[in-house]
Amino acid sequence: MFKGSFPALVTPFKNGELDLDTLKKLVEWHITEGSHGLVPVGTTGESPTLSHEEHIRVIEEVVKAAAGRIPVIAGAGSNSTEEGIELIRGAEKAGADAALVVTPYYNKPTQRGLYAHFKAMHDACTLPIIIYNIPGRSAVDMSPETMGDLAKLPRIVGVKDATGKIERVSQQRALCGRDFVQLSGEDATALGFNAHGGVGCISVTANVAPKLCAEFQEATLSGDFVTALAYQDRLMPLHEAIFIEPGLAGAKYGLSQLGLCADEVRMPLTTLLPETKAKIDAAMRHAGLIN
Repeated sequence: MFKGSFPALVTPFKNGELDLDTLKKLVEWHITEGSHGLVPVGTTGESPTLSHEEHIRVIEEVVKAAAGRIPVIAGAGSNSTEEGIELIRGAEKAGADAALVVTPYYNKPTQRGLYAHFKAMHDACTLPIIIYNIPGRSAVDMSPETMGDLAKLPRIVGVKDATGKIERVSQQRALCGRDFVQLSGEDATALGFNAHGGVGCISVTANVAPKLCAEFQEATLSGDFVTALAYQDRLMPLHEAIFIEPGLAGAKYGLSQLGLCADEVRMPLTTLLPETKAKIDAAMRHAGLIN
């Protein structure tokens, strides 16, 4: 169910408020372009600056617009277990197909604490849970051993791995089983990630290039790495340019160049510097997205 290209969906704003009309249009566009699923209200969806009410509303609208055509994995993470439970129950009620739960950030729990946090989230709802391991932001790295222990729980079904360590895929296959869903959380290394046994990517770049990212994933999953490498060559400059400044700001700017979404973000983030915009423009031209 969870394979291929999953855009980490941006949350459109208009004058500081949710722009739900644009959000619905983006969902339809992603489905038309071939995205295999959607991940609203993750970090790329600016979840840190959404109220709980906004967070759940975005999930509801994405689920409604997707209408069962592709799966929706809702962001439901927090560094407070109690808050995380509230969010995951809200995602379940909103009709999400699964939840993406980040390792608790800033408070740096031990591996025992990580297990306890995810076990509590697991026991609080009936949604499948995908662990989001991103030590560069959370300041804690879930070990493959802890992940293996969590994978024994019936609804801990996979991981979004943003460690950038390709060998983790093989380590986690050994400890979590071959059916454990491993999705890359880093666009630039998604090619190698799938070669090691990954089955997809929760992608920032796919906001701007959904068709290319979906076709890239399909090539890797069919074992056609010659074709996949050609896509990688087209997409690599865009992977890099989008992340010169925070990736969601880069993604929104790229969407604005396609006429699909304003580049408005919430503070403390800001819109891009002119020189960053120029680099994204060049990368989009290289990928054949704009003239």
